[in-house]
Amino acid sequence: MTMLLRLATVLLLALTYALPAQAAVTITFWSHELGNSFPHAFFSLRGTVDATGQPVDANYGFTAKSVSPAILMGTVKGRLDISKPFYISTSDAQFSYVMTDAQYAAILALVAAWDEKTGDARYNLNERNCVHFVQEAAQRLGLVGLDHPDLMKKPRSYLKAVAQANVDRVTVIGQPGKAYLASLPPLPVAPVTPQPAAPAVDDAATVQGAMGTSSRMSTTDS
Repeated sequence: MTMLLRLATVLLLALTYALPAQAAVTITFWSHELGNSFPHAFFSLRGTVDATGQPVDANYGFTAKSVSPAILMGTVKGRLDISKPFYISTSDAQFSYVMTDAQYAAILALVAAWDEKTGDARYNLNERNCVHFVQEAAQRLGLVGLDHPDLMKKPRSYLKAVAQANVDRVTVIGQPGKAYLASLPPLPVAPVTPQPAAPAVDDAATVQGAMGTSSRMSTTDS
């Protein structure tokens, strides 16, 4: 009997180690305030979806569709902004948060709601810029201390304030992008950029109610 128990224990341990490790998608919040580009805030998604094992490596920001004096006058067309590797490496990783699959889905719904193809894509420097976009993402994660009216045009200062208010919930990074990216382990297989579906009517209404309107994609300003 003792021998059978030992064999069962060995088999159980072998099966445990043979199973793929469960992971999750981590969202990292970034700021960019270097070079000739405008200050910008965005977030990246990296990791593996627990339910499917699908690796993910993507990033999203929000910006005006074109930079012109019209930005200073009021609402203009906006777009999602997908940052290129060099841009990310010259940005600063401020903090990260490990999401559940449900939170990951909520972030994809946010992306769809601000996408000009699937949502309401309007940009307003004072009411709906890149900082408002990451603010909405943080809200969907359940983070607190998000209301900083005087920092809504200051990506780095805003994200540092949010990190400080959630120091017990997030991992504070405060590192240059190049160093942070070098510290990340490789993903198991080639990652994919998630394709968020169009938001449900209720979801779009929630976003519009919280921010006023919606938007879409670039690599620079906020």
